[in-house]
Parts: sequence; structure tokens; C-alpha cells
Amino acid sequence: MEQLIAKASGMIEALPFIQRFRNETVVVKFGGSILDDEAACASILQDVAFMEIVGLRPVLVHGGGKAISRRMAELNLEPKFVQGLRVTDEAAMVVVENSLNQEVNPHLVKQLRKIGCRSMGIYGQTILTASRRTGTDPDTGETLDWGYVGEVTCVDTAPLLECTSAQSVPVITPLALGADGHTYNINADEAAAAIAASLPARKLVYLSDVPGLLKNPNDSSSLISHVNAGDVEQLVRDGIIGGGMIPKIRSAVQTLEAGVNKVHIVDAGMRHSLLLELFTEQGVGTEIVKS
Repeated sequence: MEQLIAKASGMIEALPFIQRFRNETVVVKFGGSILDDEAACASILQDVAFMEIVGLRPVLVHGGGKAISRRMAELNLEPKFVQGLRVTDEAAMVVVENSLNQEVNPHLVKQLRKIGCRSMGIYGQTILTASRRTGTDPDTGETLDWGYVGEVTCVDTAPLLECTSAQSVPVITPLALGADGHTYNINADEAAAAIAASLPARKLVYLSDVPGLLKNPNDSSSLISHVNAGDVEQLVRDGIIGGGMIPKIRSAVQTLEAGVNKVHIVDAGMRHSLLLELFTEQGVGTEIVKS
């Protein structure tokens, strides 16, 4: 009986959050190794289904790096990364597009529908417009070339709003169409941020391979639960935000400046971490808010 009462208490704790976020859009980005973890992936999709059924409007943006790498290995195409981004030539672009649009996306849509959640797969290039990414090597000054890797310049939100209004979850691939008519590979974090800013969403959630922002990267108990956007650059200078977390946090700040209320970074490997972050007072990850 005590266990049943505890379950009821958990639902009551979630009530004010459900009321607060009802009819609000929440963009959720996930990918990486979690897509290969069947149990963890199922937990995330259950959370997304729960969000929709209690009145939120979740929008799911996914990556698929592992599937892409596997397919490239099968074709004897050697992967190359520059500053953490996959260099995408013509051959690699074919693999990226097929892996995301024909393998990962349909699988996620099928799994959501299997648990009773209406969902629609959306190819990113049908709603995202991009320009070719450019950059300079800070050490040599040489121009960097990622091939068909882009930066989002425009988001057509109409299909997304139509989908969420119909109580269906859009599931989006991080691809975009360039002015040259070519499909471009987009960093999934950046795609999710652009979509969240354009809607605009109430929240953007990055489901990550780490618990959140850590004071000590080797100590999961050193979680920083709350960060003001104005403190981010100092945290970068102090070395607390480093490596691949820097572009993620900076894109979070830009998203806040564009009108999104709050950005969360949550451990995708923790069972039902999405619900625990959104519907409990304490949360389980890092929240980034406007200063």
C-alpha cells in the first residue's frame, strides 16, 4: 500500500508542472550512443508519449551518428571529423541522408506509434534551409572545409505547428536544403536549437551522454543544476565548460536570447530522466536560464 501511495504522490508532484506547461511546445534532441541502447531509447520515447498525452506539444529532433558510421564502414568510407563535425562529401552525404531518413527516423516513428503515440516523420530538408558552413583554423589561419555541412538559416514552422495541433509528435532529421538545391548535414544540437527558437518553444531539452554540466567531468556528483546564461563565458574561461560542451552551451544561450524560456541538459541513460527533469521540483540535470 505504501508503494501505491508513493506512486500517487509522484503524480501529484507532477500536477502543477503539467498545468503550467499544458499546450506549450518542448523541443527534445537526442542521439549518440543512446539510439543503440534499446531500453534507454524506449524510456525516452515513453517519456515523449507521456508528455503528449498530458497536453504538452513535444517536438523530437534526432541524430544518428552511430548508424551513419556503421554504414560508412560497410562501404569502406573512412570517416573524417574537423572540430567535432563530420566532413560530408558527396559519397558521405548519400550515407547520411539514407541513414537518417530511411533507417533511424522510421524506426523512432514506428516505436512511438507502437506505444500509442501519434507521430510523423519529417525529413529536415523539407522544413530547414541552410548555408554552407565555413570556418578558419585558429592555429594556421587556413580555411576549413566540411563539404556538405550547413548552418540553419530558416525554419518553416508551419508543418510542425500543424502536426502538434493535431496532437501528433513531429520526429525530425537534422538535414537541410541549401540554396544550391543540395541537401546539407546539420549538427543535431544546432538543428534542435534553430527549431526551438523559431517556433518558439517553451523549453529545449538536450538529452546527453552525461548527467549535465559537471564541475568535475570525472565526478557525476558534481552536477551544476542551475546556470545563468550571463555566467557561461566565465565558466568557459574557468575550464568548467569545455570540449564538446562549449558549442552545446553557447547554442543554448543563443536559443534563450531568441525567446525560449529554459534549456535543459539531461542524462539520456537515466531511466525516465526527461519526465524527472520536467515534472519534479528538483530535476535531475542542468537547467540554463536567462540572466
